[in-house]
Amino acid sequence: MSTVFLDVNGIEVIYNHVILVLKGVSLQVPEGRIVALLGGNGAGKTTTLRAVSNLLAGERGEVTKGSIELRGERIEKLSPAQMVERGVIQVMEGRHCFAHLTIEENLLTGAYTRRDGKAAVAQTLEKVYAYFPRLKTRRTSQAAYTSGGEQQMCAIGRALMANPKMVLLDEPSMGLAPQIVEEVFEIVKDLNTKEGVTFLLAEQNTNIALKYADDGYILENGRIVMDGKAAALRENEDVKEFYLGIGGADRKSFRDVKSYKRRKRWLS
Repeated sequence: MSTVFLDVNGIEVIYNHVILVLKGVSLQVPEGRIVALLGGNGAGKTTTLRAVSNLLAGERGEVTKGSIELRGERIEKLSPAQMVERGVIQVMEGRHCFAHLTIEENLLTGAYTRRDGKAAVAQTLEKVYAYFPRLKTRRTSQAAYTSGGEQQMCAIGRALMANPKMVLLDEPSMGLAPQIVEEVFEIVKDLNTKEGVTFLLAEQNTNIALKYADDGYILENGRIVMDGKAAALRENEDVKEFYLGIGGADRKSFRDVKSYKRRKRWLS
């Protein structure tokens, strides 16, 4: 049985003191696992990640109810820098590489908080290049002139340079060709298996996320409507119909069509 690394318990998040975005969200991330946070655009996935990494303040958001614990420690009042010190690193949606820096310079910015010396940083850099051979080839190229896939790899590689215990990965498949998406997720799985990095990833591409994750949570309108082992969610008829596009010729939305069935099944 894995120990619980992250425990999010009934959080509410409000933006600008008025807009309620998350409504009692609870989830657990066991140590050494990949947990997928699924749902459509605007479901609350990015907000959940930002609540964990404490990046909400920059968006005028705050956790107003509930608790977030990292290995039993309440973390809502910590700064993003203190979260990094505890090994929690977020890879933002849209990659956000420093366009004017080379790939290698981008990667080295991830080691800014390291205190274990240049030799250790150089060792981590070689490890990142071993996972992302394409980055080694492009190491002297300006990030602005690399492909979307290379920038996504660079963003993940930069997170790894900080020696993270957990990576919060926001929409890693966005805007990437299917074969590149597969490549990125294969590397995530590798990092999880070989390096023991825990992942909480937000992803609209339910199919790919459930293929690689251990556990999944489905968000709709700021609430968790379903959760379970990834394999079980993949086989669930409602998930197949509304998130995997299998069956259901006259589909509207998961919420509209399944409202009565879901309430009966999940709230009873």
